[in-house]
Amino acid sequence: MLYQTESMKQDDFKPARFTSEGSITLNGKTIPYKTVSEDNVFYDSEGKAAASIFSYSYFRSDVKDASTRPVIFGYNGGPGSSSMYVHTGFLGVRRVSYGEPDRPSAFGPWKVIDNPDCLLDIADLVLIDPVGTGYGVLLNQDKKKDFFGIEQDAEALLNFIELWCRKYNRGLSPKYLVGESYGCTRTATAVGIAASEGKERAYGIAFDGVVMIGNTITCGQYFGQGMPVESSIIGFPTYAAVNWYHHHPTDQSVEDFVKEAKAFADHDYLLALYKGESLDEKEKEQIIEKVCYYTGVSREYLEARDLRIGDDDFRSEVCRKDGKAVSRYDGRVTRPLLLPQLEERNKGEEDDATADRYDAYFYAALTGDVLPRLNVKLDRTYVQLANYWKNWDKETPMGTTGEQLRRAMDRRPGMRAFFANGWFDLCTEFGFVFHTLDHDHLPKDRTFWKGYGSGHMIYLGEDNVHALASDVRAFIEGKDPSNH
Repeated sequence: MLYQTESMKQDDFKPARFTSEGSITLNGKTIPYKTVSEDNVFYDSEGKAAASIFSYSYFRSDVKDASTRPVIFGYNGGPGSSSMYVHTGFLGVRRVSYGEPDRPSAFGPWKVIDNPDCLLDIADLVLIDPVGTGYGVLLNQDKKKDFFGIEQDAEALLNFIELWCRKYNRGLSPKYLVGESYGCTRTATAVGIAASEGKERAYGIAFDGVVMIGNTITCGQYFGQGMPVESSIIGFPTYAAVNWYHHHPTDQSVEDFVKEAKAFADHDYLLALYKGESLDEKEKEQIIEKVCYYTGVSREYLEARDLRIGDDDFRSEVCRKDGKAVSRYDGRVTRPLLLPQLEERNKGEEDDATADRYDAYFYAALTGDVLPRLNVKLDRTYVQLANYWKNWDKETPMGTTGEQLRRAMDRRPGMRAFFANGWFDLCTEFGFVFHTLDHDHLPKDRTFWKGYGSGHMIYLGEDNVHALASDVRAFIEGKDPSNH
């Protein structure tokens, strides 16, 4: 059992509900608000509580008629992640205070501040802990198959949003989904199902826009598996960005360097990988020199891998001369290489410097500051991250994530999408955004993208959180966030 509560028995489970009030100054104005943090229960055919999504709703309280006020529904990914990261790092009324991204310590002092970039002045906010994450619970273990899968999880989200909108009279409100990482998979699947139908029913809800932070939407299967493209090419723009950050091989901006690197990868590098052993020595030498220049890996590394670059290997290779490995979640963040070298090869993938530095910080901010201010008092373990991805149902009979998003945007004229990715994100590389935009046939006039000088969690850093929040604000207001 991953969590505890006052009672985990179906017959005795009592949904929790907590309220609070507060105010925050945004853009020079005092914004009063009230919050509701609560269980949203799913019942089985016998009327017993089977599971719960836990939500944290922030309502601006000085609005006379909120029925047409925008609502932002935000969540993280995993699958198995709570909303802790976007809640305390970006969207919430209170958030962590950022310093240098490569924190020297995993410990405090930690600082939590009123979020000056909060969007509560223009939209109400709902943070979501899916079933079995955060304070969300699975009460009937026999119902796992109803929640722990791509399409099942998406339909649970749609059911929750429909019920929430009826409960708070927000059926007329513009609705936006803001998902991070697997949250993008959840978003694309949900909007696609909402625009057509689910396994057993149709949905009457429509979404005005979606924000994808750390894209996992592709024309391939789960997390891009089965995509007809070399993984070295998909990752190349990010490899170049990480190398630029640590070694500055040029005076160019990261955007210009990445653009140049991508042009090389899309043509010369891709052709070289296709030609393989038919590549003559002169061509091979030119490719090796260019790849080393753009990515920072060694000649020996490339020759040992037939000129290909692997995500895991790259993280321990790009800064090997400095005795460091870079983080999968944020290539700016480093740790010492594990010794002996065999340890790095066998265990390095699980030792991520960003998680080492920030998980405790976000958890401390949530449990030590945010939840007490929301008056949330539960005798449950807060599950910040569960490893549901290991046994997740990855089948998508209704279509890939790219197909689902395209279906939604085709069937819901006016719906808009904004892709936001960190240049240094080695978890969901920017190449997936480029490939999605090039191959998934999304309406170009309603689809936007932008790169940020950050990693997977774009909001790490005061400049980054300000930029992302400002761009999402522009998106909600109907503007082009990519040129904002």
